[in-house]
Order: sequence, then structure tokens, then C-alpha cells
Amino acid sequence: MTTDVTTPASATLGEIHQQPRAWRDLAVLLDQAREPLDAFLGRALEDPRTRVVLTGAGTSAFVGRIVAESLRGRLHRRFDAVSSTDLVAAPRTVLAEGVPVLLVSFARSGNSPESIAATELVDALAPTAHHLVVTCDPTGALAVGHGDREDSFVLTMPPQTNDTGFAMTSSFSSMLLAALLAFVPTDAAALDRIVASGERALAAEDGLDRILDRAPRRMVFLGGGALAGLAEECALKTLELTAGTVAAFHDTPLGFRHGPKAVLDDETVVVVLRSADPRVRRYDDDIVREIRSDRPDQVVVVGADADQQGAGGLDLVFPEAEGLDDGLRAVGLVAVAQLLALHASVRLGCTPDNPFPDGSVNRVVRGVTIHPLDATDAGAGRA
Repeated sequence: MTTDVTTPASATLGEIHQQPRAWRDLAVLLDQAREPLDAFLGRALEDPRTRVVLTGAGTSAFVGRIVAESLRGRLHRRFDAVSSTDLVAAPRTVLAEGVPVLLVSFARSGNSPESIAATELVDALAPTAHHLVVTCDPTGALAVGHGDREDSFVLTMPPQTNDTGFAMTSSFSSMLLAALLAFVPTDAAALDRIVASGERALAAEDGLDRILDRAPRRMVFLGGGALAGLAEECALKTLELTAGTVAAFHDTPLGFRHGPKAVLDDETVVVVLRSADPRVRRYDDDIVREIRSDRPDQVVVVGADADQQGAGGLDLVFPEAEGLDDGLRAVGLVAVAQLLALHASVRLGCTPDNPFPDGSVNRVVRGVTIHPLDATDAGAGRA
């Protein structure tokens, strides 16, 4: 490894590397909670009109976007990802249909103002509401507020996933895996593949350093389907840990052509997250070929297939992920972006555990005023 990240990034580095063990710990917790969790979900989803809304802010919102895309296709039921910031800002728009809602809230601490307000707004505006709280902090306001409610279920992650570093790392992957397995339990073999793909990503730090030897000024992450949400998270990790010094962008392979491709220059690295879905993957391969025709050394493909189209020297192959859908693949593959961001941060002289020592950006958002519902808002939901 060419970059020593151990000392300046001790908490963040440890929280990235603990993820495979945390996923196994999570699987044990889910097994223990399975009977009451299934009973709760059975009640919450009994009405076929029920809309499952997955919410959170920032990284937590991206968990919901991956989960919604994955579960919608697997369960053939409505799952909508709506960030808590959108839900709080425009609740009448988000909850305009007047149907029952199962709100799945993702939160590392559960103490951000929007996390709490989102659940209150759903209670006020949906005709009936249930809450699945997925959080890393059992003492947070969200967990405490819903702990004793009959219409709520609090699913707490393994304690080590309540990340102490600035950026969400093990909290992200653990909440993602928890939500996927809560609705669709998997077998031990699939869990082994998830863990093995994460371990391979963690073992690839030298290769990731070679990507950064290009000293990119900009990074672009492209993903389709469920991996679109992962691309968002990858870009945010880069922005956060480099304190915005590396400009990071995200898009889908098809969407990137419609204007955003203008960001490409000689100091840009493009990371394409290759899908498990054969149709989505065709578009992944198309954009790889297109960019590589002009910039052959600026594209990195991250995927499960050893025969990736037009494979380049910096591509990362994770055969352990073969057979997993994109939601489950995202659990392990996110470590690639986490480590890229961490190494870039250290190279730039940032402090990854606290990239904003001036307090301009905070680990738990501050300064948000939650404005109350007016009479018109409140009249849109329950009688």
C-alpha cells in the first residue's frame, strides 16, 4: 500500500474494515428478531394498498433508493424511496394519495430533526401508518420515540456500526443489508457471498491506490437500476472525506450522455458500477466502450464478471458477487468507494475522521428548523 492511512484515519479506516464481521453479527440479530419482525410486517402490509416509503437524509436516503429498486423487482410491490428532506419540505405532495403507509426510516443516530419530523408527518397525514425504524443507535431519539409503539418496530444494528467517524460507512452497508433481509430473508450461502465480496474489496487497497495515482480532480460514479443509489453514495463519500476538494458526480449510464458527460476532462476518473441485470448491464458496457474510445485510462469498471467488456488494467472484479442481485451486491461493493475516498482524503492532507474541523459541515445536521403543519396540511390525511 502506497498511502499510510492508519494513523490519520483510525476510526474511519477501522469502521470500513469491520464491515464483513458486522454483517455476520447483523444476520444473527435478524434471526433472533425474525418472528416478531415478520408479524409486524404482516400487519403493516395487510392492506394491499399500503405504500412502503423508504426515507432518510443523505447517505441514509441512498440506502432507501437501493432498497426500493431491489425490492420492487423482487416482491412486485410498491416501494418508494423519498428522502426525509423532501418529505419534510413538501409533505402534502409526498403523501397526497391518502393511502396507508409503512414508513421505513434509516438513521445512523436517529437524532437529525428531519428523521423525527418525517415520522410525525406520516402519522399526521396518512390515513394509517406503521413505522419500521432501522438505526444504529438504540438511544437515539428515533429509536426511543418508537420503541414502545404498537405500530412501530425498531431494528437496531450491531453496536459497532454506530460509526464515530464523520462519514457513514459500516452504518450504511449494515442498514442496507438489514432492510433487504428484513423483507426477503436469504440463505447462508448468499450471506457468505456478500461477506466474501466485501472482503475482496477491502483487500484491493493497493489497486485503489493505483487509481488515485492519476490524481483525479473529478470523479464520476455511474450505476443503473439499484446501483444508481450506490453511485450517489459513492459520490457523496468522495465529497465528504475530501472536504469537497475532489468534485464528485453521479448518474446512470444512459443519463450521463444527456449533458453531464461535459464534466469529463483529463483529470477525471469514471467508475462504472456494472449491474447484475443483463439489460442494465448492456448500457453499462456501452458507456464504458464510449468513454474508453477517447480516454482508455480513465475508466474503472467494478463488477462481478471476469469477462467484463473491454476490461482495463484498473478494473475490479468480484466473482463472489455473482448470483446476487444489485441490492445485495451494493453491500460489499460500497467498500471500493469508501476506500477510494479515504485514500484520496489522506493524499490531500485532509483528516477523514473530521474533514471539516471548522464545523461548516457536521456529522449530525444542525440548524434545521422544522416548520409546523398548518390547518390545510393536517386536513389532507386522517379524519
